[in-house]
Amino acid sequence: MFKFGEQPLDLVSLEHIAFRRLPAGLSTDKDVLARIERSARHVRDHLENDGKIYGVTTGYGDSVVREVPPELVEELPLHLTRFHGCGLGRFLTPEETRAVIAVRLVSLLQGWSGVSLDLVQRLTDMLRLDILPLIPAEGSVGASGDLTPLSYIAGALAGERRVLHNGTVKLSAEAFAEEGLSPVRLKPKEALALMNGTSVMSALTALAIGQARRLMQIAARTSAMTCLAILGNPKHFDTRLFSAKPHPGQAQIAAMIMEDLDPFAQRHKAARMQDRYSIRCAPHVIGVLADALPALETMLSTEINSANDNPLFDPESGDVLHGGHFYGGHVCFVADSLKVQVANLADLLDRQLATLVDTRYSNGLPVNLSGATGPRAPINHGFKAVQIGVSAWTAEACKLTMPASVFSRSTECHNQDKVSMGTIASRDALRVNTLVAQVAAAHLLATCQAVEIRLLRGELTEDDLGPSIAQTLASVRQRASFVKEDAPLDDTLRALTADILNGDIVSGTDP
Repeated sequence: MFKFGEQPLDLVSLEHIAFRRLPAGLSTDKDVLARIERSARHVRDHLENDGKIYGVTTGYGDSVVREVPPELVEELPLHLTRFHGCGLGRFLTPEETRAVIAVRLVSLLQGWSGVSLDLVQRLTDMLRLDILPLIPAEGSVGASGDLTPLSYIAGALAGERRVLHNGTVKLSAEAFAEEGLSPVRLKPKEALALMNGTSVMSALTALAIGQARRLMQIAARTSAMTCLAILGNPKHFDTRLFSAKPHPGQAQIAAMIMEDLDPFAQRHKAARMQDRYSIRCAPHVIGVLADALPALETMLSTEINSANDNPLFDPESGDVLHGGHFYGGHVCFVADSLKVQVANLADLLDRQLATLVDTRYSNGLPVNLSGATGPRAPINHGFKAVQIGVSAWTAEACKLTMPASVFSRSTECHNQDKVSMGTIASRDALRVNTLVAQVAAAHLLATCQAVEIRLLRGELTEDDLGPSIAQTLASVRQRASFVKEDAPLDDTLRALTADILNGDIVSGTDP
């Protein structure tokens, strides 16, 4: 069980929490609870001493020049949640929403944000009981943090927003009542502490990183299968080559491909001295992502395990520190970088598939990988349209790689005059992952088809496949049949896409 407040939240644990594979709860450690209480006390002390605090005794953003009368200070937090209730677009999935709640809890429990124990306990209850706010995905520029989407969590805590609970959409107050709980009354600074941070973009990007790692693994596997299908040259992946250019991730991808191809390499002579770049350079394409991921994960983990709202309260002295930690620049960099490298996987697999379906380059495979023979061959077109679809999905993925960060817009009366666009980048990264998974699903069907054609012809034997490729082939065949006669493949492709993103097809060595 993960205990909020006791340990850093790593990306793997976050994904497990999001998919309900890892239970999570608030720490009962007395030092953790004291840290929360001390932070809340700092806010109370400042108010009792007539201290001026941004967003507590003043309006928000450009309205900082407005002083809030003491008798209205208690009402101000609820107003923040209400006027930000203007999000649009799709609602975050249950998995995404759980990840957002978990990330926000981690930030609040750093002890800098001035929130009460009651608030973090109720937020933990929402995660434990799966009371999930309906959070619109659109409406954040990534500074001051994810104000609009996070307002749906703050509003839900106050009982005023819709949630998904036990399979039904209802007001959060109703869901709380069903669980024997009550909404919270947001105290001064608490709505701002909940909303003024990078939790949505961080959570979505963390989930995108997990998907990217799985896409990287399947790209390595299908690259090996493509080389096998065209009776290519495994020597392109010789360990000695990669000791000469020793990028660690690149070398590990090459080793994964070589391990898959070793049985074939031991038994066959390559048909060509040099295969085309999409095969020969597969480690150099996939390896960039493999080498980038550790740094991207480290940067994102730092963000997740930080206090990123404003203002912050020094845990020791209680001094009010006004800054800009809500700015999502680091998260945006991670998401923008990730989507570029993942889209490159689609481009690689698209070129490999083009090689497999074209008789000029496939080294004897049938046109469009059709499994039909004899008199019925002329009316069957195999993977012709699938290859067109792959081109479309690849083009869309590549189009989305434009960095979101360069589209900063000055907003909110030029108070937020430079913003991160991190939330847009995180949504782009997830969309790119879906498109690339679609490409990978189609490519996987095609490479399995090509390998089986070689087996049927006797040009390969089961001993040439090796255990990993044989396992992948068997896994695909549990979901889809060899394509002998033309048939719609859309349902199969959708199911394979989901399985690829979830890691249910290939779970190889982690570079």
